[in-house]
Amino acid sequence: MSREGRSRFPSAAEDKRQHEESVARDQTPQTLSPSYQLAFTDLDFLTKRDMRPIRLQLELLKPELLLQEENITSTIVVFGSARIPEPAVARQRLDAAEAAAADRPDDAAAQQALTIARNILDTSRYYDVAREFARLVSRHGQTEGNRRYVVVTGGGPGIMEAANRGADDVGAESIGLSIVLPHEQAPNLYITPKLSFNFHYFAVRKMHFLIRAEALTCFPGGFGTFDELFEALTLIQNRKIEPMPVLLFGESWWRKVVNLDALVEAGTISPHDLDIIRFVETAEEGWQAILDFYRDRPPHNRWAEAPGEEQG
Repeated sequence: MSREGRSRFPSAAEDKRQHEESVARDQTPQTLSPSYQLAFTDLDFLTKRDMRPIRLQLELLKPELLLQEENITSTIVVFGSARIPEPAVARQRLDAAEAAAADRPDDAAAQQALTIARNILDTSRYYDVAREFARLVSRHGQTEGNRRYVVVTGGGPGIMEAANRGADDVGAESIGLSIVLPHEQAPNLYITPKLSFNFHYFAVRKMHFLIRAEALTCFPGGFGTFDELFEALTLIQNRKIEPMPVLLFGESWWRKVVNLDALVEAGTISPHDLDIIRFVETAEEGWQAILDFYRDRPPHNRWAEAPGEEQG
C-alpha cells in the first residue's frame, strides 16, 4: 500500500504483533485471561455459535479476495465422483475383487464387491475424459497469463483429481474447493497450492463454485454431484443466475440413473427445462459445446460488477 493510502491507525497485524510481545513480556493473570485476547485472534470466541454470521462472511471473503488477487475472472466447474480412480487403479481393484470372490463364492458381500469393482472399472474411463477436458480448457483459457476458464473442482480424489491433474499437465493453474468432512481427505496434489481452499459451510462453498462459473460439467457421481447439479439447474431454471452450459458426460449413465423425461411427463418440469442440459461423451465434444454456447454471446462475468451496482 502506498504511503498516501495508509491509515493513520496501526494495522490489525501491527496491533497483533504488539499485543503478543506485551503478553510474552508481562505474563499476569490479567494478560493471560481469555478475555484479554484481541477478538480477531481469539479462536474460541470466533467459533462460538453466536459468531456464525461472521464465520459465513469470512468464508465468503477469504477465497474471493485471493481469487481477485490472482486475476481469475472465470472458471469451468468439474463435478464427479471421488470414488472413480484412473483406469489402472480400477483394474488393480477389480483383480483383487475377483480373487476375493473366487475364494468366497458363497459370500454375498464379496460378490457385491466384485460387481461394484466391475462397474467402477467401466466408469473409470471418465477419469481420462475429465483429465483431457481440463487440458483442453486450460490450454485455451490460460494463455499468456490469462486467468479465464480456470478449472475448479471439489478438491478431492477421483474425477476431481483428474480435472486438476489435466490442468497441471499443461502447466495451468486450477482451483480446489475442499470441505471438512468426518472422514477427512486431503486435497489432491494437482491443485495449485495457492488456490487450494477449505470450507466449513457447504452453502458458501456452493456460492464459490458458481460466482465465476462459465460452464458446469458433471461426470458420473454420487449424492454430492447430484446436489451441486440440481441446485445449479434450479438456479438457471428460475433465472437466479445467468444461463451457462450444463454438460453431462456419459448420456447412457445419466439416463440410467435419472429419468428426466419422466419429470416432464409428470408435469413437474417443463419440456424446455431440459434444454438447459446437454449430453456429451468426449473431452473435445464438451469443449466444443462451450465454444458453441458463447459463439454469439459474450461470457457473463459473474465476478465483475457494473459501476454503482451491488453484487448479490
